[in-house]
Amino acid sequence: MIRLLHVEDDQDIREIAEMALDLFAKFELTQCVDGFDALKTLETFVPDIILLDMMMPNMTGVQLLEKLRLMPHLQDVPVVFMTARVQAAEVKALIDCGAVGVIVKPFDPIALSDQIEKFYNDNPKA
Repeated sequence: MIRLLHVEDDQDIREIAEMALDLFAKFELTQCVDGFDALKTLETFVPDIILLDMMMPNMTGVQLLEKLRLMPHLQDVPVVFMTARVQAAEVKALIDCGAVGVIVKPFDPIALSDQIEKFYNDNPKA
């Protein structure tokens, strides 16, 4: 089982992602509503991969990623962004800040599991 942390402020998107990922028994899913919730959760939960919303209130996905990289036990955990902002320059900026990939919103629920698994397999923790 791949331990996945999903950080998303939109309840509908969290629910769709949860249903999509439950179809395949590949993931142990933990979901958080924002960056602060994620930081609290990550005090005791170490995921294998993290899926972050880009635009969240109070703390963006990029700001959260910056905080995660300061935590020794999370420095090598692959992070994937899920965002509707997918212009080439925006995707490049996310990769440059440390993401291993980007999943486009609206996402395909049927493909979500395979997309996350591919990013995980291509970028295992050191």
